Order: sequence, then structure tokens, then C-alpha cells
Amino acid sequence: QVQLVESGGGLVQAGGSLRLSCAPSGRTFSTYFMGWFRQAPGKEREFVSAIRSTGRTTYYANSVKGRFTISRDNAKNTVYLQMNSLNPEDTAVYYCAASDIYRGYDRESGYDYWGQGTQVTVSS
Repeated sequence: QVQLVESGGGLVQAGGSLRLSCAPSGRTFSTYFMGWFRQAPGKEREFVSAIRSTGRTTYYANSVKGRFTISRDNAKNTVYLQMNSLNPEDTAVYYCAASDIYRGYDRESGYDYWGQGTQVTVSS
């Protein structure tokens, strides 16, 4: 059973930055397709970013393109989400997700494993 553990969330002022990390336990994840989703209060969970196993191909939601950067260090079994120029609309619980097989990068159904989430709050 793969467990994903997110870290790095917190409270930041608008314009600030945070870096989220996600590390699986129990399994190496170098072959996994990895993604980040978020869920704001009263809203459905939405796709944020994703990265293929080699790290060479990345995907972003339009709302975060140019501000967020996803990366992975397979030697450390960790995927990162660098978030810059944060604004209050980025406030949400951020979830890390993983998939053994690529089934689409922006749908929840494309992922097999999920973390518990980490809260990101951006104050104005």
C-alpha cells in the first residue's frame, strides 16, 4: 500500500512563496506519474499540476501557469510544488496524488493513491 505524505503548507502573505513536498512511504515512486490537486472551501477538488516519471514533461492548470513549478527528485523519492506569487485565491488544501499508469493528468480518476492534504492559506 502506497502512502503519500505532504508537507510544506502554511500561512503566507499575498505575493509570497511556499514549497510543498510529497514523499511516498513503503514504495519507490520513480516510475509513478505524480500530480497535485487542491480543494478550496466550498469548491470541488481541482487539478493544479502533474509530472511524468522522468520529470521531463510537466502539466499545469491555467490558473497557476507561470507561478507554480512542479519537479521531482527520484533519488529522494520526492515531488515538489514550488508556489510563487501566491494570492488569496490559492488558499486551499493541497493534495499529492500518484498513479502507476498514465490515465490522464487532470482528472482525479487518473490517480490511484492520495495524500491526506496540507493546508495552504494566503492572506491579503
